[in-house]
Amino acid sequence: MNYLPRPEGPQPEDFKLSRRAAVGSMFFTGYAAYALGAEAQPITTPEDGLTISEVVIPNGEAKGLPAYVARPSAPGKYPAVIVVNEIFGIHAYIKDVARRWARQGYVAIAPDYFHRAGDPSQLTDYADIRKIVAQARHEQVMGDTETTLKWVSAQGFTRKGKHGITGFCWGGTVVWMAAARFPQIGAGAAFYGRLVPPAPPQPGQPVTAEPNRPYPVDVAKDLKAPVLGLYGGKDKGIPLDSVEAMRAALKAAGKTDSEIIVYPDADHGFHADYRPTYKADDAADAWKRSTEWFKKHLKA
Repeated sequence: MNYLPRPEGPQPEDFKLSRRAAVGSMFFTGYAAYALGAEAQPITTPEDGLTISEVVIPNGEAKGLPAYVARPSAPGKYPAVIVVNEIFGIHAYIKDVARRWARQGYVAIAPDYFHRAGDPSQLTDYADIRKIVAQARHEQVMGDTETTLKWVSAQGFTRKGKHGITGFCWGGTVVWMAAARFPQIGAGAAFYGRLVPPAPPQPGQPVTAEPNRPYPVDVAKDLKAPVLGLYGGKDKGIPLDSVEAMRAALKAAGKTDSEIIVYPDADHGFHADYRPTYKADDAADAWKRSTEWFKKHLKA
């Protein structure tokens, strides 16, 4: 990990860099403002030996689909890993995760699923963040994932064959859904993504969930690739009964090649090293399991 040289420790403002700090960058250069912990100690993965780029993928829309790409600089063809963001969009943590995968020998690509509605990374009001996230409807998200798969598969630096997908929180759910949709995916690693539909809102509360959309428990039987699920035992947003429901659905469907790991003392966001819920030991174990999972299913 990299630490900032403050005697009292790093402060949130140390990580809130302006988008203008990176000349020409399409993405916010700091960490998600809403979730940044006062004692953040984020991992910083160097760019040496990597080729970093920001691309706009043609998708039939006027603006296209922006994406952050990190890949090994050494000549060769590499399997790809789609990195799906949390509800906070593309920010420093997601880009660092992409670089971590690139250092493992993958073409890592993080598409901006929220670009049509706005950038949640700099917002501090959760209601405003949810408004942006809610506009990324399920079929639109699946369409962006398919667009990303087609683009990355067509690049000269990408190996022929199947690719991986990993994601966090909101993105963890996308992993399960994409693995059930696209035969181009060879493996998934889902970090604490919702598995079952949310409970109906209480009287007087606004409806925020997309009606009638499927969730991972609904598509377990359709999985076309093995998924490694990584969950926290103290995650109140994804209670253990929903994890057990997903395990039961996988078992009923005969999907014995997928697996769910629960870290008993971990909370939601335990892998996010910029958040107060970061748990270094469980994050390291989950990362090790993820890299071994993709090595087994994508590099064998």
